[in-house]
Amino acid sequence: MLEAVGVVIIIGLFLVAALYSSVGHGGGSGYLAILSLTSYGALGSVWLKQYAWSLNLIVAGIAFYHYHKAGHHILKLTIPFIVASIPFAMVGGYLEMDGVVFDLLLTLTFVWAAYRLYFVREVDEDSLVIPEMKETLPIGASIGFVSGIVGIGGGIFLSPTIHLKKWATPKATAATAALFIWMNSAAGLLGSVYSDELYVEIDVLAPFAFAVLLGGVLGSRFGSKVASQNLVKGVLVGVLLIAAARRAIQLIGI
Repeated sequence: MLEAVGVVIIIGLFLVAALYSSVGHGGGSGYLAILSLTSYGALGSVWLKQYAWSLNLIVAGIAFYHYHKAGHHILKLTIPFIVASIPFAMVGGYLEMDGVVFDLLLTLTFVWAAYRLYFVREVDEDSLVIPEMKETLPIGASIGFVSGIVGIGGGIFLSPTIHLKKWATPKATAATAALFIWMNSAAGLLGSVYSDELYVEIDVLAPFAFAVLLGGVLGSRFGSKVASQNLVKGVLVGVLLIAAARRAIQLIGI
């Protein structure tokens, strides 16, 4: 399972981490894609999502650090989403759910979000308004629950939602998404602990962690300090389409 295949996995994880972290994401859907298309996929959904969450903790943590340091984080925007999502992410992490219908709906959601996000106009920073909790709490709870079930951090849902509703600029959205992903991934792992089904092994995780650490540092530094707001939005559209393609590939069994 190592050697040639292992090198391909490491390179793939590095590239996913670099791409996703540039928009404040942890890369969970990408890690699931890579690992599930190898012999690791035979270990089951519980195993896969726990490793995806573990890698999310590394990359989302790095991404949040760089976006926060660059002054893009809006605490008032982030807190309600996190407060609502954590308990539901833990419940989702406790559960195990598979199904073609769910994968199909998730694929369509990614495509729809990418389409809407691509055509949304640039946000005027002077017109931004922090949403009320009656809007953010249901969104945070629902994304947290889905994240716990599927094994992602939820940023791939949260970022398009924030941007489409014009609650924040792309970089402020990335900062919020990064912290949201980190908290959801931690909550999902805690749910696995409470269900006595934690399968993460340090010797297996270590090479994966090293790859995403490097990718996360490079990607998040580029996104937070170098890239323009439009480029960050464009990369996010690409990330959504990649996630959709990964789901479609699994559905048709290629």
